[in-house]
Amino acid sequence: MADHASTSPAPPGAGTPGWTGAQRGRLARTLRCTVFPLGLLLVTPPIVMLLWTLVTAFDGAIRPLVDPARWPALISALPHPSLWAALSITGFVAFEAALLRLLPGPQRYGPITPAGVRPVYRANGLSALAATHAAYLAASLGPGWFPPGELHDRFGELLATACVLAWALSAALYAKGRLGPSGPDHGTTGHVVLDIFWGTELHPSLGRIDLKQLFNCRVGMMSWSLLLVSFTAAQHEQTHGVSSSMAVATGLQLAYIVKFFHWETGYFASLDVMHDRFGYYLCWGVTVWLPGVYTLSTLYLVAHPRSLPWWETTLLLTTGLTALAVNYSADEQRQRVRRTGGDTRIWGRPAKTLRACYSTSDGREHSTVLLCSGWWGLSRHFHYLPELVIALCWVAPVGGARVLPYFYPVFLAVLLADRTGRDERRCLQKYGDAYREYCRRVRWKVIPYLY
Repeated sequence: MADHASTSPAPPGAGTPGWTGAQRGRLARTLRCTVFPLGLLLVTPPIVMLLWTLVTAFDGAIRPLVDPARWPALISALPHPSLWAALSITGFVAFEAALLRLLPGPQRYGPITPAGVRPVYRANGLSALAATHAAYLAASLGPGWFPPGELHDRFGELLATACVLAWALSAALYAKGRLGPSGPDHGTTGHVVLDIFWGTELHPSLGRIDLKQLFNCRVGMMSWSLLLVSFTAAQHEQTHGVSSSMAVATGLQLAYIVKFFHWETGYFASLDVMHDRFGYYLCWGVTVWLPGVYTLSTLYLVAHPRSLPWWETTLLLTTGLTALAVNYSADEQRQRVRRTGGDTRIWGRPAKTLRACYSTSDGREHSTVLLCSGWWGLSRHFHYLPELVIALCWVAPVGGARVLPYFYPVFLAVLLADRTGRDERRCLQKYGDAYREYCRRVRWKVIPYLY
């Protein structure tokens, strides 16, 4: 939790004469541990529902937010939870949990946790992705239980219901971490609101199902994929065709999702899984924010199709797929170097590495290697750069008529900048002088020769 505390702004009145150190400390703790997390718990759900409302009811215009005369119409257009949505989401989670447990796949081990535990995961993401889409298309096109565009048509109530269910799940995770934690990587801060927001367990599980893998990967990423299919079907139902802009946007996103599940075991070495506890921050983020915001530009395209010229189609597909390939290559280089202890070749030459040691709370010493060549010789967090490029490529088909559909790449840039800072602080704390030497060898954080 130290990294979050270090980024909090100075409390109001901190420099006011007459304030004692103890008073300033209590105020800072109240803001950091109660006021700020409570504000995010209350504000984030309306934000994602406002985004959906502006795109679907106001053609993506931002003006209703700043025009008081339109606030009544804006409020009346906000989505509401429904029993159908609650049953659908619950059934989807159960279906993905069953696929995670029942589909064949090898076991893979994640990085060692701060308490010295090595999590175990089932690697069957691609087969689960295929089974999920096959089941959705079979149910909608076979017996015709629902039209393929149903998720688009009822997306608002799904988002509103998911917000409620995410609150409930966050409270349940807090209680589980207090009463029956799954392993030694758990704890509380003594502040209930903060513990609900950030979580109490690093790797909570239910039976033999790792809840982070279930919700982050299977629920969050699978729902994103299904929504893209439904949005494309909805545009076909409305216009009797699929525009080139929709084809490019959904094609690049689906390629990104397929790459994610091919690389899923590598995701377990990311900041989300290794360091962030599973509370509202991640839980709501992957079940509401991810499907609600990542698909925003594609949602806009349903009712606002564009016919792209051949050169724009070619440029966006080529740039996006190249960025995806570079992103995968960077991740593969790092995984291969760690798997071989640095005894491998990068771009035809022996890998340049730096050995770093660290200790876990159980008193054991461990070592790893930091890659200083290949993509990782260009910048310390190079993989964020192609990720931002591909996001811009799948949003660009909306054109320049509206600003709101570009919300996601702007958010992603802010998120990745924050993640870079958090990761830097954690690595310095974990590896010490070895990471300082790594920073000396690899000067740039993300963008070579710029940042």
